[in-house]
Amino acid sequence: MTTTVLIVDDDPVQRRLAEAMVRRLGYEAVVAESGTAGLDALRAPDAGIDVVLLDLAMPGDLDGLGVLAELRKAGIDTPVIVQTANGSIDAVVNAMRAGAIDFVVKPAGPERLQVSIRNALQVDQLQDEIRRMRRRASGALSFRDLTSKSPDMGRVMRLAERAAKSTIPVLIEGESGVGKEVLARAIQGSGERRGKPFVTVNCGAIPDNLVESTLFGHEKGAFTGATERHLGKFVEASGGTLFLDEIGELPLDAQVKLLRALQEGEVDPVGGRKSVRVDIRLISATNRSLLDLVKQGRFREDLYYRLNVFPMTLPPLRARREDIPDLARSFCARFAAEEGKRVRGIAAEAMALITRYDWPGNVR
Repeated sequence: MTTTVLIVDDDPVQRRLAEAMVRRLGYEAVVAESGTAGLDALRAPDAGIDVVLLDLAMPGDLDGLGVLAELRKAGIDTPVIVQTANGSIDAVVNAMRAGAIDFVVKPAGPERLQVSIRNALQVDQLQDEIRRMRRRASGALSFRDLTSKSPDMGRVMRLAERAAKSTIPVLIEGESGVGKEVLARAIQGSGERRGKPFVTVNCGAIPDNLVESTLFGHEKGAFTGATERHLGKFVEASGGTLFLDEIGELPLDAQVKLLRALQEGEVDPVGGRKSVRVDIRLISATNRSLLDLVKQGRFREDLYYRLNVFPMTLPPLRARREDIPDLARSFCARFAAEEGKRVRGIAAEAMALITRYDWPGNVR
């Protein structure tokens, strides 16, 4: 995917020079002849603007500082590089305080402009990753955090957006590592249970003799080793979302109890004297075909139909190669920050190589 730079300048000569330079550096260029036109371009639903090159001194009601103020008010966080003709320290300081990420003095040379654009992209990618991680931790991850250029992924996300508006069970199928849990978190973060508990259970990682206790809880002394009361994942998730990952791995006897819990809206803790009411939104995921498991007698048919109310299948990464460059840049920014490394970007040859790779482990 090519980076797009929006050039906002009232001077037609400067606009043409900046546009030619941006294109020579290998970026797409979009031009706007006023602050108002620049804002309109950024507010467009399919804007796709990655960096703004903004002239500070423009006539009319909206100069560069005015544009920066409007961007902040509208919550648009596209990185902005300001251009100034005189290099006034006061003007630059005011622009940086207003939210600009860098500045260049007209006429900027190609090397200086290239460094500014690269730095702006790097900072923006890191900030995006930090914001995404914070939203994930707070249960507020949304579909905006899962932007994809793949038509197949677009269809899945449209289905998921519909699912988010209801509380019916959702079944997400797909290979390991395609992002089933991330999609489940976005469904919760876009619905009425946003910010509520999101409890994950890896059904394939629970020993068979502990499945019932893990899901439904147990009372103190219910069995050997039960030294204290345990609520169970259903109760922990009450009011929010319960995500059952690799649900095809559940043993058959646990499937019976899960079906009853879903039908009755209550669970029976091991050793408990009475049932406990729960209010959960259930999202299940599997990297195997549940229908095939049903045919093999390894998964209950009645539970399958209970879970498969709203099915969707996430495509593997090799089927949506359009997303690899964005994913690569995002991970690169995160790992560079974690390791304290300064990484300017990914070379075109490297990007071509990783885009051709089949990624058997998918996004993970």
